[in-house]
Amino acid sequence: MVIFGASGDLTHRKLIPALYNLAVDGLLPKDFAVIGFARKPKTNEEFRNEMTEAVKQFSRTKPIDEALWERFSSTLYYHQGDYSTLADYEKLCGTLSEVDQNHNTQGNRLFYLSTPPEVYNAIIKNLGESGLGKQDGNMRRVVIEKPFGHDLNSARELNEHVHKYFHEDQIYRMDHYLGKETVQNILVFRFANGIFEPLWDYRYVDHVQITVSEAIGIEGRGGYYENSGVVRDIIQNHLLQLLALTGMEPPVEFEADAVRNEKVKVLKSLRVDSTNGDGTVRGQYGPGKVDGKVVLGYLQEDGVSPESQTETFLAMKFWIDNWRWAGVPWYVRSGKRMPKRLTEIAIQFKKPPMNLFSESTAQTIEANSLVMTIQPDEGIALKFSSKVPGSGENIKPVVMDFKYGESFNVPAPDAYERLLLDCLLGDPTLFTRADEVEAQWQIITPVIEQWEDGIGSSVDLYRAGTVGPKEADDFIKADGRRWRPL
Repeated sequence: MVIFGASGDLTHRKLIPALYNLAVDGLLPKDFAVIGFARKPKTNEEFRNEMTEAVKQFSRTKPIDEALWERFSSTLYYHQGDYSTLADYEKLCGTLSEVDQNHNTQGNRLFYLSTPPEVYNAIIKNLGESGLGKQDGNMRRVVIEKPFGHDLNSARELNEHVHKYFHEDQIYRMDHYLGKETVQNILVFRFANGIFEPLWDYRYVDHVQITVSEAIGIEGRGGYYENSGVVRDIIQNHLLQLLALTGMEPPVEFEADAVRNEKVKVLKSLRVDSTNGDGTVRGQYGPGKVDGKVVLGYLQEDGVSPESQTETFLAMKFWIDNWRWAGVPWYVRSGKRMPKRLTEIAIQFKKPPMNLFSESTAQTIEANSLVMTIQPDEGIALKFSSKVPGSGENIKPVVMDFKYGESFNVPAPDAYERLLLDCLLGDPTLFTRADEVEAQWQIITPVIEQWEDGIGSSVDLYRAGTVGPKEADDFIKADGRRWRPL
């Protein structure tokens, strides 16, 4: 495995700890090695020492197994090079040949682009022109981290560029949300149980809400966030993937292209509601308190323009124009500096068609809901009505709650563990395909272009530590509904 951008945060926090944890679980091939590729001069020993500290700090399994780590770290190498210089890739060929001999890796390569997106084109081109990407009876794959483009045209251009040097089945576009246990469980929950799928349509579902809430701010990434906003950072990728998995039809088989075909169908059926305005509410956090601590507003963050109109909160309303979901609205929202970290998918069912109880009792009956929590407390909760013990018609909502940690008593593996293993095994089910990425951008790009033209929703202020701007509440209340409390 060759990691481009090996000096970066992702390598330290996620990639090397994930590989080590795969080794702990006995899932990593015996004949395996890692070459870190970056611009900074560094020896193999220095790279190994850095990764030792990274694994001690960020590994899921602690304390570190010293004997296992000693064996694993001996397979770590470092190669200094410039991403845009072809000669450095030709030198990399020599390093790879040595590693093949030392570790019996037989010419199999997994290239991981853990770099800023502006150097993707150069890396892909040099991998192609140096011959490193060519399959010749061995495995050659490339992993590309999001963001995959910044609009529809750039995504198409990047796809065309990558396809010059790699076949689609060699390309793994990484969206780490798809590696989370509860995201994977959406398909199992829906298609391995006979009880819920018959209710999963317009006849029984009133609406769906998907929330990705974060308590943190932009964490010193002002330059990045100014160019992305929450629409590019969360909505276009993570959130639309959650929507597609929740709304898709059963695939003909549990196989990569069959699953992705159904997701693409949902994305191509997806329409932003434009009944009133552009179907969005934008917000930007101001100064406030989160967890009792005073925090800066977005405009006071480093790297942010004092006149910035970048959104840190976005709510949208979608329709899926197909038979299953006709007339069912999908409300989505995501924001920074909200009261807590939470990602959930809530299926809100319709109320019973007829009231059999007294008027006062009927007013206490709430609609059933099914909530899949993706993070931080992975689980599934079903809310239904039950009679309170005693005389009379006292009815209260109760919740049946399943939590991963309590039921299986093992920590869920990090998303990168599952996704890296799938890359090695050649299973692209949890990775986005070229047409899938373009379909996501086809939905979002017109919205962004409207904003750039001064059309559509304005950017409303909300205080850090609150659930977003008041306009987001008005947005959903106009339909006679309300956001679920965080």
